[in-house]
Amino acid sequence: MKLLQGIPVSPGVVIAKALVLEKSLHRVPFLILNKSEVPAELEHFSNAIQSVHKEVERDKRQVAETLGAEPAKIFAFHLGLLNDESLIEPIRERIENEGVNASFAVVEAFGELADKFRSMDSPVFRDKANDVFDLERRLMNQLTGGSKDRLASVDEPVIVICHQVTPGDAATFNHKNVLGIATDVGGRTDHSSIVAAAIGIPVVVGCKSVAEEVSDGDMLILDGKTGTVVIDPDEETISKMRHNIEILESFKQQAEEISKQDSVTIDGVEIHLYGNIEFAHEIEQVISKGGEGVGLYRTEFQYLTTSSLPTEDELFEEYASALTKLDGRILTIRTLDLGADKYTQAQAMEPERNPFLGLRSIRYCLQNQDLFRTQLRAIIRASSVGPLRVMFPLITSMNELRQAKLIFSEVLEECDEEGVEFSQNIPVGMMVEVPSAALMAATFTREVDFFSIGTNDLIQYTVAVDRGNERVASLYTATNPAVIKLIKSVIRAARRGKVETSLCGEIAGDPVYTMLLIGLGLRSLSLVPSQIPAIKQVIRKVTVDECERLARRIGSLDSDRRILTTLRTELQKKVPEAIGGWSTEQKTQS
Repeated sequence: MKLLQGIPVSPGVVIAKALVLEKSLHRVPFLILNKSEVPAELEHFSNAIQSVHKEVERDKRQVAETLGAEPAKIFAFHLGLLNDESLIEPIRERIENEGVNASFAVVEAFGELADKFRSMDSPVFRDKANDVFDLERRLMNQLTGGSKDRLASVDEPVIVICHQVTPGDAATFNHKNVLGIATDVGGRTDHSSIVAAAIGIPVVVGCKSVAEEVSDGDMLILDGKTGTVVIDPDEETISKMRHNIEILESFKQQAEEISKQDSVTIDGVEIHLYGNIEFAHEIEQVISKGGEGVGLYRTEFQYLTTSSLPTEDELFEEYASALTKLDGRILTIRTLDLGADKYTQAQAMEPERNPFLGLRSIRYCLQNQDLFRTQLRAIIRASSVGPLRVMFPLITSMNELRQAKLIFSEVLEECDEEGVEFSQNIPVGMMVEVPSAALMAATFTREVDFFSIGTNDLIQYTVAVDRGNERVASLYTATNPAVIKLIKSVIRAARRGKVETSLCGEIAGDPVYTMLLIGLGLRSLSLVPSQIPAIKQVIRKVTVDECERLARRIGSLDSDRRILTTLRTELQKKVPEAIGGWSTEQKTQS
């Protein structure tokens, strides 16, 4: 039995045999064709281009139908390459002038392009290399008569293992039989991860050597919450995990049954539950799972899935669509959280050495006001369709907040002067996700209508751990006493300043933390839609008094391990069926 640690992308625990896909690019022979063979080879290449073009268009349509228009834009880059004569024409010229076989010419041309992307420091550029690899493989399948990737013929439950998953792979998975994915390389925000996570299967990337260490048919346990892959687990481990999964599935089924019931504690205190979304089509799930609206709409994916900046009208249409689907429920729109490993590094002449501490989020927007104002205009226009709130990310100082608010006010005035229809009451809030904002929360209450505590970044910046780095994954924990104290101080400051406060980080969807968050004073949580029923189940089985007593106990502890153990023990007492493979940290910390 061996355990590999990777980066968690999509939650869930599954047990199945491995299906190992090809580990490297195509290797083809170098051939010099007879002059008489060249015309046929050129025609063969042109036919391959046409066939792949149709294939990509088909995958694009399939993703658009199942996941929505935004994820489908991922394939725009593939189509752009196929239509790029600066890439395709040199291949034709080599075939025609040098008599080189098409397969070899394709591998060389695409390999050179992929190497250029791989050599760049930015993860965004490296994602493009994955797209190049995907397109090369498609072409080679056409040119060599190779079989369509093995995923299409899977007839039993498997966990897919490979060096990297391409968007094409992710788009064509057999949902019934592909239970999960683990890769050597990748990140939370690359195109393949976005598509795979949207499908809703457990995904772990960045395992480094999983494709080398796993063989076809090996039994695996994949945990998309903790980012772990267990290779050849012993019978005791398998039996225990299956038992945990059964308990969890039973719990989730019970939770689903009460999804339409009120989210109220035993002593009658209402806890509001909202959904976190990336795409408008996810709203249907928010509503079906019992969410009251959207507490966090991440808008940057409209920029990540296209090669050009979305226009004001395109942004407006997306926001208006979301509001229409919500049918009067609140939509909280977070303005662009670009930067770090997303988008802006690809646009920079010299990508930043440490982008997570660099020009990202509100900082990037304030330095690129045309882009920022375009989004704000779209948001303001959308306010005429339904109730919405605007929220600024990664605020670190009062100057940043006031500057963002000033720009927002200016855009409002412009829209008013132009006769644009919009709501006269658009609440303005901010994310509290860095220690400086948490410590200054009392001051910020005078400037905003609401807070949303973003614990994913707050943990990262408080404990100085990159949450996407598997090497220090064990240090990234919400049970660090400093993190809990910061959350408590924000809630207390907000209550005194009469500012509504929610929490939208990953822990909002983890039952282990529910009682603590209620005990600290939170009455609003925003989480992944699929997790809403589970959290509602916990809420309906506890009292506020019990939660407050637990919070006071936690406040006296100085060890993250003791805190986690205490939280899990208390949850075990109140809702024992919620334990069993659900917690984000139970395997790394227990």
